[in-house]
Parts: sequence; C-alpha cells; structure tokens
Amino acid sequence: MPEAASVQATVGDSEFDRDTAVTRREFGVYDAHLSAGWTIISAVNGGYLLAMLGRALADTLPHADPFTISAHYLTASRPGPAVIRTDVVRTGRTLSTGQASLLQYDDEGREVERIRVLASYGDLGSLPDDVRTTAKPPAIPPIEQCFGPDDAPAPVPGSSAITDRLFLKLDPSTLGWALGVPSGNGEMRAWFGLADGRDPDPLSLLLAVDALPPTAFELGISGWVPTVELTVHVRCRPAPGPLRVSLTTRNLAGGFLEEDAEVWDSADRLVAQSRQLARARLTG
Repeated sequence: MPEAASVQATVGDSEFDRDTAVTRREFGVYDAHLSAGWTIISAVNGGYLLAMLGRALADTLPHADPFTISAHYLTASRPGPAVIRTDVVRTGRTLSTGQASLLQYDDEGREVERIRVLASYGDLGSLPDDVRTTAKPPAIPPIEQCFGPDDAPAPVPGSSAITDRLFLKLDPSTLGWALGVPSGNGEMRAWFGLADGRDPDPLSLLLAVDALPPTAFELGISGWVPTVELTVHVRCRPAPGPLRVSLTTRNLAGGFLEEDAEVWDSADRLVAQSRQLARARLTG
C-alpha cells in the first residue's frame, strides 16, 4: 500500500496549489483542508472544491487530465478538515473513469457527504490537432477597460475572500447589477486568472467556470446562488496568460436556472465548457 504523501501540482507552489493539495492516507483516501480563502460570503466556492476533488482523482487514476467531470453538491461545505474518497470505475487505453466523494463531520460528529463526482480522465497532450468549430471567443474589451472588485466604490454584493485570490476584470456591459441597474440579459463576461500570476492548467479550469459573479445578478437577483450540479468539459491544455470567461443564462424557472460557461485561452482556443444548475433565491 502506498505511503501517505502530499499530492502536489507540477506547475509550482502557488496559493491555488497549496490550498487544493490533498494528502494520500492510503490508496483512494485523501485528507484535505478546505481553505477559508476561497469562500463566497460564508460558502466554499464550488469550482475550488471541484479542483480539489479533481486533484485527488488525478492521483487515483492512471490518466492525469480531466476530460469531463460532473459534480452534485449535496450539502454546503465549510472551511476546515475534509476527507476525499475515490474509486476507480474503469480504466482503458485512452480514458479512465473514477468517482469521488468529499465528506466532513458535522457539529455532532456525524460524517456528512458534501459532494459526489463522476469523472473521465485522459491525456490532453495526446489529442490530435483537429479543430472544427463555429464557436467564437467572447467579445470582451481590453483588460484596461474592464473592472475588478478593487474598482468598486463600495463592496460588491456577494464579494468575499475569494476575490483576493483571483485576477478578475469584468466586462462593463455586464456590470449593471453592481450599479443597481441590472440589464436582465443573464450574461457575465470577464478576464480571469489567479492573483499570484500562476498560469492556467486543466485543474484551474475547473475553478474558472465557477468563479465569476453569477448571471443571476444581471437578472436582478441578489444573494447566494448555490450550485446543485456542475458538469465541466476540458477540451485542451490552456496556453499561458489570462483567460476569457463567458457565462449565459437563458431560462430561470421555478427558482432554478442554468448557467453555461465557455473558457477561452490567450491563443483563442476554447479550452473548457460547462453547464450548471443553480438555485436562485427569489424574494417577493
């Protein structure tokens, strides 16, 4: 049985790498600590949690890169210790599939499952260079014409510790909600990166799809918009440099909305896509 070892990123010891690190207790069982630095209001960000689970699965499976990963968020995670349990479902020459659960103890000492994930992994570097697409990068103004949390005259609703760890510059045309005049369009676009300058990789893409303010803000809905389910497709390894992220919502019904994300790299390649179902807390 392998000895306990910390599963570290190969790209360097950035804050993201440290805070998503997991320690192998035995094969398929990992100890983790959910950092308060990645919270939104009081909730741990779902993309950060997905990246941590993705790191554990990369250690469990024979392939290193997430191709598709689907997570169901069962209960709200909170900063502090956690355990990740993984299982190998199937291994093949080009793809391997595994599942993982993140668990924490509640105030009464009972183990509670927070997230359950099913994912397929492969080798992004082995994919053929054959792109046939009608997709186009989002039209976002240059970085210097966009706005981040530090540019707000007052704290942005829903802002939190996570904003200190991100490089985030939002398209002004999707910032009506911050001025009290939401557009109603259900769109959010931004330049995205990590505040310490770490270049993107497949694991950080799992964070990128869930790191922007929710599109619900531009629909006139404020407050926490908890994720129910999130599926991410990683299409290729991103080039160095800032990413462009586009979010859209077309349908809010019965208190639930979908949010579709596209992530484009500095080489104008579509590197990740996602869809999530989220709950909007309607008032009135």
